[in-house]
Amino acid sequence: MVLFLTAFLSSWAQMLTPVKWTTSVSVDDSGSGVVTFAAAIDEGWHLYSMDIPDGGPVATSINWEKTEGVEMEGEPVPDRPPHEEVDKVFDLKLGWWENSVTITQKFKVKDMDAGYCLEGYVRYMACNDETCQAPSSEEFKFEGKAKLPAEPVAERKIAVELEPATSDAGAVDDGLWKPVVIQNVGDSTGDISSHSLWYIFLAGFVGGLLALLTPCVWPMIPLTVSFFLKKSGSRGKSVRDAVIYGLSIVVIYLLLGLLVTGIFGASKLNALSTDAVFNMAFFLLLVVFAISFFGAFEIRLPDSWANKMDSKAEKTTGMLSIFFMAFTLTLVSFSCTGPIIGTLLVEAASMGDITGPAIGMAGFAIALAIPFTLFAVFPSWMKSVPKSGGWLNTVKVVLGFIELALSLKFLSVADLAYGWGILDREVFISLWVAIFGLLGLYLLGKLRLSHDSESKGIGVLRLMLGIVSIAFTVYLLPGLWGAPLKSVSAFVPPLYTQDFNLYGGSFVEYGDYEEGMREGAKQGKPVLVDFSGYGCVNCRKMEAAVLDNDEVRRLLEDNFVMIKLMVDDKAELPEPIVVNENGKEVKLRTVGDKWSYLQRYKFKANSQPYYVILNSDGSLAAGPVYYDENVEKFTTFLNDGIKNYTK
Repeated sequence: MVLFLTAFLSSWAQMLTPVKWTTSVSVDDSGSGVVTFAAAIDEGWHLYSMDIPDGGPVATSINWEKTEGVEMEGEPVPDRPPHEEVDKVFDLKLGWWENSVTITQKFKVKDMDAGYCLEGYVRYMACNDETCQAPSSEEFKFEGKAKLPAEPVAERKIAVELEPATSDAGAVDDGLWKPVVIQNVGDSTGDISSHSLWYIFLAGFVGGLLALLTPCVWPMIPLTVSFFLKKSGSRGKSVRDAVIYGLSIVVIYLLLGLLVTGIFGASKLNALSTDAVFNMAFFLLLVVFAISFFGAFEIRLPDSWANKMDSKAEKTTGMLSIFFMAFTLTLVSFSCTGPIIGTLLVEAASMGDITGPAIGMAGFAIALAIPFTLFAVFPSWMKSVPKSGGWLNTVKVVLGFIELALSLKFLSVADLAYGWGILDREVFISLWVAIFGLLGLYLLGKLRLSHDSESKGIGVLRLMLGIVSIAFTVYLLPGLWGAPLKSVSAFVPPLYTQDFNLYGGSFVEYGDYEEGMREGAKQGKPVLVDFSGYGCVNCRKMEAAVLDNDEVRRLLEDNFVMIKLMVDDKAELPEPIVVNENGKEVKLRTVGDKWSYLQRYKFKANSQPYYVILNSDGSLAAGPVYYDENVEKFTTFLNDGIKNYTK
């Protein structure tokens, strides 16, 4: 795991080159020619198509600056249509290519003796499921037999063009673009991967504990332990059999998690987190699970499966027999464990981590196997175990409420993707208020379902859980008026979907690097530079989950000057800037080109979102920080910047 994280974090610091272009031209004797633009796209990345609606990311385009001596025939044509789907953030249908694509442009040479000149650039943008490459350009130039004179382009160095920042003391500093040495001050980057895996493991473990308390599993514990004690003849052998039984449960569910990963694959699991159709299917699936737990029907596997496993256990001996017994338990208890397993796998898959389902199933199985092993080792503990009864049905109903609440998370994703507008933040919170309010009333005995057993009163644990549910309902209420609800921000829709917000605040964000740096020097504050993009999905996620957080906002407003640089800003520069980058001439045509070059030149990075804190002279105070929706780590990063700021 440590090696994986090291490689992961190291890869972030490297320049991203997910698309490699090969350009060529061919002309026959008659003067008919074709320019070919072939793109090789790294696995896991996609290149946006040539037809992107306004408001979306940067489309792939062929831009001609010179077409001397030729007539263009038609438009550029890709060799295959792009994949299309609705993007949940942009609320637009977007197209893209994966693996490779070849675009061709036909032309006709007017006079073969006079020659021709074709010059321009390919403009493109590529993303994967975690980050986006800044909009980039691939220059090309083709000339025919007789070279046509080209107009000279004066090369300008960006550093010369910058207006130097002036401090309060009057000192002039012209090093704002000077490259910095990146180092993780205060460990600001954080452990992104392990956080997700620990979360899904703990979710699986809690799911396993809940599964133990269902009518399908709880009665099986004393029966199975009693069977081992009687069959083995000795306590030592019964303990050994129980341990093998527990390990068999772990192996079975771990194999189930690996099977899910094998069926879908890493790329498909990543797609599940953003695909609207999958999220809508998950919503409906969880609603069905909830209705099942409410007692409307049972989800059962065919009885023949359990009978077949049971007969296998009887015919075999030793460890294999115990394994088949464990398999029989998983089949018989599926009506109760199935919805919990399904919810866990849905959550693990939607996180986009290839190991998520296996890790989640491992946590689930460990929790499920522990009591069978412990009670076999300490059989006297069985005397203190609560007997089966109506309380088991209560557990199922409570799980039904939880399934129903979780289902809304996936409906929210689909709603944002298709732009239905039926589940804005206040509507979502209203439904949660209703669900957890009814759950509280059910736990307090004020609400009963038709299949609930008669009860003269409620126990202390049920009372305490009822109080927690009602208290959580009260906690949610201010969210109807825009309260951040930090503890559930990962579930509720983003704040920008809130129609009425009494908690809103704002801070000034400079859109020009030099202007923002001058203001930082003037105010005597560190500068937070945010390299972002209009087409950056994860930038919007960070803004909603982290920058809109109350504590983060307070730190930013009180202690920083903010600069947000949009690397895909299409506004044209007054005149192009030509720079030499890695031995290659690169022309900066737009404002976004300029900020993208600043990120590459000064910080040796080109992914967004990307946050750094700078001193007034342009040196590094803290960072960098990449996409990570952990508010605590971002506040640590900000506090590091304040502490390290050099006045």
